[in-house]
Amino acid sequence: MYQKPTFRDILRARKRIAPYLAKTPLHYYASLSKILGFEAYVKHENFQPTGSFKVRGGINLISQLTPEEGSRGVITASTGNHGQSIAYAARLFGVKAYICVSENANPDKVESIKNLGGEIIAKGRDFEDARLNAEKLAKDYGYRYIHSGNEPHLISGVGTIALEIIEDLPDLDAIIAPVGGGSQVAGISTVVESIAPSIEVIAVQAEKAPSVYLSWKEGRIIETDSANTIADGLATRRAFELPLEIMRGKVDDFVLVSEEEIKNAIRMYVEKAHTIAEGAGAAPLAAGLKIRDRLQGKKVALILSGGNLTANMLREILSGRV
Repeated sequence: MYQKPTFRDILRARKRIAPYLAKTPLHYYASLSKILGFEAYVKHENFQPTGSFKVRGGINLISQLTPEEGSRGVITASTGNHGQSIAYAARLFGVKAYICVSENANPDKVESIKNLGGEIIAKGRDFEDARLNAEKLAKDYGYRYIHSGNEPHLISGVGTIALEIIEDLPDLDAIIAPVGGGSQVAGISTVVESIAPSIEVIAVQAEKAPSVYLSWKEGRIIETDSANTIADGLATRRAFELPLEIMRGKVDDFVLVSEEEIKNAIRMYVEKAHTIAEGAGAAPLAAGLKIRDRLQGKKVALILSGGNLTANMLREILSGRV
């Protein structure tokens, strides 16, 4: 049904996005490494212009729209970061972008989408409701619908993260990456399988939003009743077909982390790396802490996928009030 992106697609994506995005740093942190027991290298996608890795996929996709698609405008659903990436890329290429969000979406991310020129359409209790609304509006008004997971161009774009990591650290042992819809892990695992199959790819999701984890284990789409996690970037109730199909054959392990483990990882990033991670961005560090015994002595890249955490939420986490 969906065309899997290839390694060549990811190489093409890198050339396509290079004029617009700088390579993000991969930093080694001695303090984190001492706690974890392995060499921890953090891939700082929180340094992207939208504060998240998603912009890689947004630029790769929007840059390839036909003139007819661009004139109609695009519509998508998002918990925040994907919407920012589409709005950012759409502004670059002069395309109108409509972003469907839930009624309780992260206010900072919603404001950022607006500032980037995206038109917000708020409806529903969570991402799944917003996605269904976007699909309906696309049919009603003829917008080019952008699925946040089942889009090969998005997966190819975010797969460029792995190219950069392996170039900087070719003797890497493992990559730990967060899963919301799964496009990032799908892209990373495609690169790893093609050029560095000895690298272990470890996915991580929140215990309170385990739809992709359950689907990965069972080999079929499983939908959960809720996705009530502090990590809004992981808050999906239903796995997506294309990323899941790719992940099923390429991901070596899948870890679930608790809300307290995510919050602890956010605090650790502030204290030991002096950087801000949102819940999804902190999840790989939380997973690294959880499975550190089997990673001892290895070189591990932690994908800090985004830093779009509200100031109020950061204060509450640091103070221990949430």
